[in-house]
Amino acid sequence: MKCPYYPIIYIRGYAMTQGAVEDTVADPYMGFNIGSTKIRQLFTQETVRHIFESPLVRLMKEEQYVDVFEHGSEMAEGKRPPDRAIWIYRYYEPVSKSLGSGMRPEIEDYATGLKNLIDNLESRYCTKNGELDPKLQEKFRVYLVAHSMGGLICRCLLQKVSPGDSRVDKVFTYATPHGGIDLRLLGNVPDFLSINNSENFNEKRMREYLDLPKKTVPVHSLGGKFPPERFFSLIGTNHRDYSLARWAIGPMSDGLVQIKNAYAEHSPRAFVHRSHSGHYGIVNSEEGYQNLRRFFFGNVRLDAFLDIEEITLPANVERRKKDGKEVHAPYHVEVIGRVRGARWDLHRRTIDEESAIFVDYDEHVRAGKPVQLASIFLSNQARVTLQRPSLGFSLDLRIQVPEYQVGGNWFGNDHYDGGFLYRDKINLEAIWDKPKGWTLRYGFDTRTPNLTSELAVTEALPDGAYRFKIPVEQNTLPGIKATLRIETRRWNLP
Repeated sequence: MKCPYYPIIYIRGYAMTQGAVEDTVADPYMGFNIGSTKIRQLFTQETVRHIFESPLVRLMKEEQYVDVFEHGSEMAEGKRPPDRAIWIYRYYEPVSKSLGSGMRPEIEDYATGLKNLIDNLESRYCTKNGELDPKLQEKFRVYLVAHSMGGLICRCLLQKVSPGDSRVDKVFTYATPHGGIDLRLLGNVPDFLSINNSENFNEKRMREYLDLPKKTVPVHSLGGKFPPERFFSLIGTNHRDYSLARWAIGPMSDGLVQIKNAYAEHSPRAFVHRSHSGHYGIVNSEEGYQNLRRFFFGNVRLDAFLDIEEITLPANVERRKKDGKEVHAPYHVEVIGRVRGARWDLHRRTIDEESAIFVDYDEHVRAGKPVQLASIFLSNQARVTLQRPSLGFSLDLRIQVPEYQVGGNWFGNDHYDGGFLYRDKINLEAIWDKPKGWTLRYGFDTRTPNLTSELAVTEALPDGAYRFKIPVEQNTLPGIKATLRIETRRWNLP
């Protein structure tokens, strides 16, 4: 059974200047149609192009979506639009001096306008014989796709204007400042900085329009108004290619939104090495589109965890620890998630790109808290994997040797920067057999490159979910003993 296809509404991001507003309203698709052309090198050392046509075009080509423009305007009222339609929420038109008043309303007004658009679509999709059909209304849903501030408009809709609106099936946000925007020298955008509604990124103002008055509830919380598992946060990690604000924002960001602020609490999320916008932007990227496509139309959700049982120290550090010296050793975990046959990454967290996972020894080893590596959405439907029915993917896993501190001092003896406690690519192939259910085969590149030769320990969970366990060990000093735990569940299917 295939997943349902609902109309998609795209909500673009913030336009700072009046000129940016006018450029925005002059584009029928408000940026959702912008692609990119990048280069890659073949084994022959020849340079070729990689063309990403845009999310809009790819959805049209691969998922048979259509736009709603005809004869110079949107599809006429009274005509039922196709289910697979892409609608552009043109909320900046009232701000335009050529199409509106030139005045900027509040973000609550934008969210109300989004609700009105959904109301209008419900009427158009659910009218039968001149009247609203309750059975059609019960089934009516939309997908929301938003960039930057567009994601905050979605949250304002779902948390304040129309709390938990059941007509919204899923939300996908690119580079949205769910936790606000922090500046290098000023911290959180000051609430007195009210130039063209830029105070919308200040925590105090955000709490107003997100209906989060209690300071004990983090500002990136959905406030219990919308299921976080149906809200996806795509996080950019490339600050270097976003020249507009990278000096004000700094590293560990997409150039405008810091990584720590770019996700909704408890939502599935992926990291991609893309900047906030521009030629290397997160919206006009293959990585962004592939995550969007699988979140909306895939049928398997995969969550990967690392359960660390033991991390050993170098012999000379261990001796000093036994002598009573205090030892501190923070660790960094890198993970790259890929699907079989692809030249792009679904999920990427690395040290060089300032997005690696920080692992605290006391928290994750001594107290046994799992390290969450990734949440990945996949599909084993024929339209996605035509040649092989199994799900093929890999996790490139690396755990870096830290800079040990012994007795309050950096310990440099026998330490070579860039070393790893563990480094391997784990290839995984999930196979569905109706009588037996899911099985998972795996293989390590260091032993069987690009092959899956061993069977993971499998445990069936309630509601069709499965848990798989794979040993991750490096029996050296320093070394690690851990388990890669992968949990899968049905997604988008009844």
